[in-house]
Amino acid sequence: MKPGRFEERTDAAELAPRLRHVRWIGGGSGAGKSTIARRLADRYGWSLYVTDDVMGDHARRTTPEEAPLLHRFIAMDMDERWVNRSPETMLETFHWFRGEGFDLIVEDLLRLPPEPGVVVEGFRLLPHLVKPLLAVPDHAVWLLPTPEFRRVAIGGRAEPGGRFTHRTSDPDRADRNIARRDHLFTGRLREETERLRLRTIEVGTAMTEDDLAERVITAFGL
Repeated sequence: MKPGRFEERTDAAELAPRLRHVRWIGGGSGAGKSTIARRLADRYGWSLYVTDDVMGDHARRTTPEEAPLLHRFIAMDMDERWVNRSPETMLETFHWFRGEGFDLIVEDLLRLPPEPGVVVEGFRLLPHLVKPLLAVPDHAVWLLPTPEFRRVAIGGRAEPGGRFTHRTSDPDRADRNIARRDHLFTGRLREETERLRLRTIEVGTAMTEDDLAERVITAFGL
């Protein structure tokens, strides 16, 4: 992957101390990242940065040269994105899973006031990109949902007919493709965090929201 603009001019050794006040919550889709990050932001008065909320802005701030996978995705119709490709291909070519635009997350975080702190959450926080930015290793955790937990979480979010896959020619197949792709992505996160010795929390259906919040708070050493 071609380095982003920010990575080209600033190395991680310089960035880590400047991001010491940031707590990072990454993980698979449907793992409770947004819910827990909001609870921590409210509890400790931290600024909350949600990477999902800035995807459109980040897409506009990139060029095809800087983010080729992103711009190919933008050019696809809905069936090309979600129906006609295998989950394996979707995994390997999904721009955010490949780290495109991560430099823009870092740029945004550096603009936020450091006091009293910042919590950032989202699946875009790939372990190999976050680890070099950790002045404090315990300031990052990845939530890894079981397939059962993700099915319950995602199913509870969508209103009938409200999911974007209903804009495809085969919503059921699109949903299956996305579920399989996200399962593969969670497996990749598990392998990468283990290899890099980063902290994870397995999120299953027996875990309550309060339980998960306390696990994350403990992981952060608060």
